[in-house]
Amino acid sequence: MINALALPVTEESQVGEARRIAVALAAEVGFDETDRGKVAIVTAEAAKNAVKYASEGEILLQTVKTDAGYSIEIVSLDRGPGMANVGQCLRDGFSTAGTLGTGLGAIKRLSSFFDIHSVPKLGTALLMRLEPTQNRLETSQNSNYLEFGVVSLPKAGEEICGDSWAIENDRDKNLILVADGLGYGVLAEEASQEAVRVFGESAKLGPKAILEKAHAALKSTRGAAAAIALIDRTQQTVCFAGIGNISGVVVTDNRSRSMVSYNGTVGHRMLKVAEFVYPWSPHSLLVMHSDGLAAQWDFNRYPGLAARHPALIAAVLYRDFKRTRDDMTVVVAKVRQPA
Repeated sequence: MINALALPVTEESQVGEARRIAVALAAEVGFDETDRGKVAIVTAEAAKNAVKYASEGEILLQTVKTDAGYSIEIVSLDRGPGMANVGQCLRDGFSTAGTLGTGLGAIKRLSSFFDIHSVPKLGTALLMRLEPTQNRLETSQNSNYLEFGVVSLPKAGEEICGDSWAIENDRDKNLILVADGLGYGVLAEEASQEAVRVFGESAKLGPKAILEKAHAALKSTRGAAAAIALIDRTQQTVCFAGIGNISGVVVTDNRSRSMVSYNGTVGHRMLKVAEFVYPWSPHSLLVMHSDGLAAQWDFNRYPGLAARHPALIAAVLYRDFKRTRDDMTVVVAKVRQPA
């Protein structure tokens, strides 16, 4: 998965630009003409809805690497009036704006995967994933399968994100890293990417041991805040270690439990690092984010959000709690529930 592209859609002229960029991204990862056409329609319809119904609309675009190849992830976010009855709004022919009412229905039909969350007076978030026809595989029906969602963006006005993240999967265990290079720009990216390199080479170790290796490796960089979570779905635990201001939270039944990080900077000043173990259940979800996302979020404000796909959860948190003066990364993980 690459860092997301965030495109404002607040006026009609921006719809075409969002469509053009989405189609170009699809072409880069091998979508044929027919599948690029689907990407164009979905992006345009989602952007039109955001312009039509909301004052603040945004499209997030990124590629997602799967076992079958690449898919395109499109997220539409707005701060509009929201929907009181999502099911009704998804039916063809329903419209509150005097149109034919085929936009959301067409988006859902053309998408390989579709999810939606909407709260009256807060806004609507749509998640669409599209993949080349020849690459489509059945989604795993294993109820112990872990799903992820990520939004990672540079601070406003920058092209390079100083945050990095990585995930390593091994049977019933999942290892997750979020790293925030000090400052922003190229040097921050170099520091956080060095943390990713060490993480990948040391994934068989525990979070504490990996951070200790990263501390030695990052001495030649400006340093980073970093945290690692190891989800063990057999033992039903999360083992967490962090240095600096990376937040880690386990949410179970809308009750949040923050995980402990120590002060310091990986690569420069790390006086103490320790692992803490927290309970995990098939109904838990994990949220990890850099300080580019304000930590005051509360799922109780968003009825039903915790049940949505992790990519949609990450996007809603980004929409409502991002800090535009810093790089921002949020990673959400949860066990896929049986259909």
